This record gives sequence, C-alpha cells and structure tokens, in this order.
Amino acid sequence: MRNWKLLPMIFGLTALALLVYILFYFVFVDFFVDLWWFRSLNFEGYFWLRLLYRFIFSGAVTLIFFSIFFFHFWIASRYLGLNPPDEILVSSDKRQRFQTFADIFMYGSVKIYTPLSFILAIVIASPFYHQWEAALLYFFGSSAGIADPVYGQDISFYLFSYPLYMLIQQELLYTSIILFFLVTALYWIEHIFVPNQNKNYPVGSKIHLTILLGFTVLFVIWGLFLDRFSLLYVNSHEPVFFGPGFVELRYSLPLIWLSIISVLALFVSVVIYIFSRQHRAKMPIVIAAGGFLVALGLQNVDFIPSLINTFIVRPNPVLTEGQFMENNIKATLDAFDLDNINIVDYKVNLDASKDIEAWGTKRHFENIPVWDRGYLIDGYRQLQGIRPYYSFHSVDEDRYFLNDHLQQVNLAARELNTDKLPEAAKNWENTHLRYTHGYGAVITPAAQDAGNPILWYLRDLNMSSNVGFSVKTPDIYYGQEQYTYAIVPNDLKVVGLSDSAKDVDGVYKGGAGVPFPSFFRKLLFAFYFGDEKIFFSTNISKQSKLLIRRNIVERINRITPFLHLDTDPYLVVTKNRFYWIQDAYTLSDKYPVSKFASDDFLSGTQNFNYIRNSVKIVVDAYDGSVKYYIADSKDPIINAYRVAYPGVFNNLDKMPVELRKHLRYPRELYYMQMMVYSKYHQIQPELFYEQAETWQFAKVNKSLVMPYYQTMDFGHCDDSEELVMINPMTPINRSNLSMIGLAGTLDTKNCGQDSYDPYITIYKFGKDIQVNGPAQVEALIDQSPEISEQFTLWDQHGSNVAKGRMVILPMGKNSVLYVQPIYMISTKTKIPELTRVIVSIGNQVVMDTTLWSAFKKLKAKFKKDVIDSQGTGTSIE
Repeated sequence: MRNWKLLPMIFGLTALALLVYILFYFVFVDFFVDLWWFRSLNFEGYFWLRLLYRFIFSGAVTLIFFSIFFFHFWIASRYLGLNPPDEILVSSDKRQRFQTFADIFMYGSVKIYTPLSFILAIVIASPFYHQWEAALLYFFGSSAGIADPVYGQDISFYLFSYPLYMLIQQELLYTSIILFFLVTALYWIEHIFVPNQNKNYPVGSKIHLTILLGFTVLFVIWGLFLDRFSLLYVNSHEPVFFGPGFVELRYSLPLIWLSIISVLALFVSVVIYIFSRQHRAKMPIVIAAGGFLVALGLQNVDFIPSLINTFIVRPNPVLTEGQFMENNIKATLDAFDLDNINIVDYKVNLDASKDIEAWGTKRHFENIPVWDRGYLIDGYRQLQGIRPYYSFHSVDEDRYFLNDHLQQVNLAARELNTDKLPEAAKNWENTHLRYTHGYGAVITPAAQDAGNPILWYLRDLNMSSNVGFSVKTPDIYYGQEQYTYAIVPNDLKVVGLSDSAKDVDGVYKGGAGVPFPSFFRKLLFAFYFGDEKIFFSTNISKQSKLLIRRNIVERINRITPFLHLDTDPYLVVTKNRFYWIQDAYTLSDKYPVSKFASDDFLSGTQNFNYIRNSVKIVVDAYDGSVKYYIADSKDPIINAYRVAYPGVFNNLDKMPVELRKHLRYPRELYYMQMMVYSKYHQIQPELFYEQAETWQFAKVNKSLVMPYYQTMDFGHCDDSEELVMINPMTPINRSNLSMIGLAGTLDTKNCGQDSYDPYITIYKFGKDIQVNGPAQVEALIDQSPEISEQFTLWDQHGSNVAKGRMVILPMGKNSVLYVQPIYMISTKTKIPELTRVIVSIGNQVVMDTTLWSAFKKLKAKFKKDVIDSQGTGTSIE
C-alpha cells in the first residue's frame, strides 16, 4: 500500500522535472543565447527594449481585460443582486438564512469568478499578443502630412490607428457581449437560489445590465463607424479601378450612417421603455429596430446596387466614376512613390548618323554591360571556384572609379559551401572548426571585347589585381550561403584553405561572435545545438567565439523582423574588407484607395499596397556587424520605429562615404513600381478608363526583358556617370517600344557621387514614329543572312550559341541603341565565351567583335543611306 501512496509523488516529481527541462531547453537556453548574440552586436539595449515593449503591452492588455471582467463580476455578486423584502430583514432566523446564502454569493463566488476572469482575459487578449507591434506604431507614429482622397483623414490614421482600432473594437465587443450574458446569468442565479427575494429585480441590477448593454451598443456603433473606412479597400470595380465607386459612396455609405443612427435610437428607446413606469410606448422601439433592419437588409441585397450599376453607372462610367478613378490613381501613385516621375518626350529621328558621331566614344562603350550575369555565374564557378568548398552564390553589378572614370563591373564573393566537401570530410570538426569562411571575390568589367577570354580585375586566392583593387582582410564569414555555426579562433592549426599567409593560422579577430568565458556557457551552447561535441571539444578555448546566424538575410530578419528585405543583397569592395548592402522596405496593406501589388514581389509572400525603400543595411562580411541607415526620412513607418528604438537607425549621412558611393536603386522595387506604373501613368479618367496606352514589359522569345543596371552619363550632371536601372516597355499586346525608364540615385542638384536622391525618369516616345522593341530587333537579327549563317556555323562541335540580354539605351538626342551579346557555351563545362556583339540602331543591324568597330560599320551604313536618299531626291526625316 505504501508503494501505491508514493505513486502521486513520483508522478508529480516526474512532471516537475519534465516542466523544468522544457523551460530550460526551449525558454532559458534560447533566451540567453539571444541575449549574448544581441550583446555581441551592440544591440543589447534594443533587445531588452523590444522584449519590454512586448511584455508590457501584452501584460497591460491582459490586466485591463481581467480588471473589466473581475469588476463586473464583483459588482454583480456583491452589491446589486440581493433584494430581500422588509419582513425578511425583521425576522432574525430568516435574516440569518438569507445572510448565509448571500455570503456564499458575495464572498464565496470570488473563488470562481477570479480564475474565470483570468481565463477570459487571456482568451480575449490573445490576438493582441501577436499584434503588439501594431500598438508600437500607434504610440510612436506621427502625422504623414498626406490626406486620403475620400474622407480627408491623414494617411497615418490608416497606417497606425485603423488596424489597432479594428482589433480593439472587436475584442471589446466580444467582452461586452460575454459580460452581459454572464452577469445576467449571475443575477438570475442569485434571484433563484438566494431565498426570500422580491419577484422584481432591483434597480441596481437593471442599471448594471443597462450599462453593459450600452457598452455593447457603443462598440457596435464604433464598428459601424469603422466600416466606413473598409469601403476604401473594396475591389469590386477591378480590373477598371480599385477602391470605392459610385455605389459604395452614394449608396452603401448612407446606409452605414442610417445603421448608426438606428442602433443609437433603438438603444435609447429600450432604455426609456425599461425605466419608464408609466406611458410605456413600444412604437419607438419598433421604428428604430425597423430602421436598423432595413439598413442592414439593404446592405446585404444585391439587386439595388445592380440596378444602380445597370441604369446609372454603366451608361455613364467616366461621368459617374471619374472622380473615384482619380482617387485611385492619386492614392496608388502616392503609395508606390510614383508621384514625382520626370517625363521626357523623346523624339526619335530615323537618321541616327549625328548621334552616332557624337556618342561613339570609347568612354560610352566601356560601360555597356555585354556580360549578362545569368551567363557569367557559370564562368565564375568553373574558372575561379579553385577549391571544392568555395562557391559563388550570385553575381552583382556595381561601379568603381577605374581607369580614370566610373566603370561598371560584375563581382561575386567567393563564399564557403561545406555541402561540396567530400563525404569523408563532412565531420563536426571540419564543418565547425576548420572550414569556417570564404575568401576573396572576383571582379570583371561589364563591357569587354568579344573573342577574348574573360578579363579579370580581381581574381584567384592571392587577390591579384592590375587596376588597383586591394583588400586588407578578404575573409568572408558572413554571406548569402547557408552557413552553419563556426567556432573561431580555436586551437587547431588550419593550413591550406587559401594558401595565404593571412589565413594560415586561422585566427579570427572580428568583434562579433559570442565568447566562451566558462564551461557553463559551453554547456548551454551544447544544449542549444543539441551537440555534446561543443562541450567536450578541447580545441575550444576562452578566446573562441561562436559565430551563428551567418546568412545575412537570416541575421537581419532576426534583429529587425518588421523590415521586409529585398531578394538581392549586393557586395561592396573596400580597401579594408568586404561589405554586404541589403535594401529593406516598410510595407502596409492599409493605404486607402491604393491598388494592391499583384506580382511576386518579395517572393510573393506579402500582400501590400504601400511601400518605401526606407532602410539601407550594411553587414560586415568579416565580423558580421550590422548597421541600419534611414534612406527615406519621409516614410512615417520607419520614423515610428526610429522613435521607438532609439540608437538603432542612423541617418544616411552617417554611412561611410566609400559605402555610400555604391548605393543603388533596388532592382526588385523598380520592377514592381513599373508593373504598377504601366497602367497608372494614365492619370486622366478618360484615358485610365480606355486603357489605350497601357504598357507591358518588353518581351524577347516570350521572356520578359527585366530591368538591368547601366552606368552612363545621361546628362543629369555635367560629365557625371551614374548607375541606373533601365526598363524598356511596349504597348499592351504590341512589340514596338513605348518608353525607356531610368531609375537612379544621383542627386542631380548637388551632383555628388556619394549623394543619394532616388528618382525615376521616363523617356516617352511619340506615336508618329515607330521605335523598334526588342522582339522586332530580334527579328531583324534573325533576318540577317550574314548573322544567321554565322550562327549555324558556330552551333555545332560541342558548343551552343546563346543570345544574352538585350541592352536598350536612349542614345544622344534622337536615337535608341540596341546591343545584344552572343555567347558560345561549351556543352561539357558550361563555361560561356563572349563571341560577338550585335548592335542595332533604327533598322540597321551589324555584328562584330567590338562595340567600337560595330559602331563604325553602322556609321558607314547610315552615310550610305543618306547618299542614296539624296541621289534619289528623297530625304530621311
């Protein structure tokens, strides 16, 4: 029997041990590893502040709802529910019996409604636990200075207040309904089970229930009031326009106001009826209830809006909904930062000889990117991987001051990829103590003569460069690969990874990383990774540091999960070391009347209708330090976070000049903006409704011509070259060009290369002269007997001919230049070779090994056409 008595104790101790283990493994260890990691990045204050915000808000909301439930249960049980007649109070026996039952409800029930209040508070407050950052934006957000086009509210109301108000209204409504029914039940229980009570409920209980009913009505009215703003997000008029139209603002909105008035009148009528002893009239209640039911019914029937559409809207769409289209256009352009685009009417002249003469200099040709990064990556991997454990994740584009001018280059970091190690080498010591980092980078010019091997500006593990690149610390511990954790420095002698004197001893001197000051911390890390080798390894010393979260995207997301990251971080080379620059966005799905982005921006995981490239993030590839710089100080969202987290976000002018020179317009942002602008550049309601000038991305062989980087002097500053994004677009379902868009970051007022002032310029072509699109130039290339014959000759003997990305540029004052590289790709090694470049202007197409020689051929052809036209008595206009 004694053994049986010990069973509850054994079960209790086992459960306690299990709880302690769960708390230790899933809470305690994670918490301390996060704390030490944030401390190593000098973000400890931010770590505590973020934790404090979360728990203060969650705890405060839970306490508020607990107090509401407890207060009303306490009132209902203690004061207002007991109503004995006078004869009960006169008789001592009856009074004693009544008091006994009364004490049970007044004092004993607290044991029930206290935990009940706590449980209900947690259930009601749980949605706030996941949306605590919405409250953060509400408290720290400020005015945006822009009013919505329908109600005139400041945009900050929709970005910060409206989402939180909807949540609060919903939870308060649930709370008032639950309280009303539970308190009513409590009064009923008191009235039934406490003996010798009056038949009528006391006035106090009626007042209490009326107050609860009043709060319920108040929250219903608040919900209806907020419903007005939900009209700003209707999509029933798409694909014509987004947002409210004639039906919503002339029919649905008045019905919402009628519902608000009806609910208020119904509540007042019911209160008067309950508390009036004489002349009780039910008619006001009936009228108010009827009004509410009519308003509610009219909002949920389809035939009346259908009749309005059929007989009023559709016969006069622009007249009735033109203003609402303008609202949608204005809001969308504001939300996607497209309201300050510079439009240039670009008149194309069929005679391009003057532009060829003026533009055909070597300086222009040195930056036309004939090397497409999609093909170049295979060449990098085959020719410069060097070791099996090194890999190039992707190729970036940038510009550096080389050869006496700003020159565009392609570059890629040589990162570590332990998955490529031989199976025998994939052990714990190798993957975490020996193979810990990548080494160096490769750089090649974007422009190059065809028929020659790839020209290298930076190559090999000795980091040789003949144009001035020199990196003091070329080790790469943080990058785009999926790095495992590393422990450096350690007591192993690591030799032969790069054959560099800097790398032989494997000594890591970076500031980041979590140190190992004690065996206790080693034990915690062993628990954290579930790997006992960390604790028992004798190669880990007190000088060692744990490097974790080494993928830069994972690293940034861990620090600032509220920022949305661009999918294309890029490498910057300085004299000291390598850096990664990551573009980050602030998004919202609550911008009023703005169309939602419909494409796969940010991998299609976000649903938004407001965006700003508000932050530039710099990650040191060697020590992993992370710095945040505000690139758009007008964005109200990032300003709210800046106030909430002081010291995290820096002004852009605090970024080192050598890094600021390499800021660029994000490719993904520009692609998404042009997707929106292709329709919303038609700002007149008539044009917007007709959609006659809608654009689309240019296509070649059914593939989109995506935006690409180009370094050139576009005349914004005297002789100043700049890196811009270029995007050609054609009319919908047509192949000729409508425009060429440029997106750059050069401050055209101050003209400093280290300045940052994003802009978009559209070179828009007139309708009187056809400007060839890439598909039409492709057809001209295919129709050239000389080119076709050469392709047939090359496309054999173990190699394939591939056409690279077509570069399209406005050239001079009246011409458009088309350049397409031709590669030969070995079927065995996949190494591309730049074989020829094709250049086209107007309807002329030539192919040669250099852009300069191709230009000379084009120049001769245009001169011949001019001479022939003069001989026949005609002229080219």
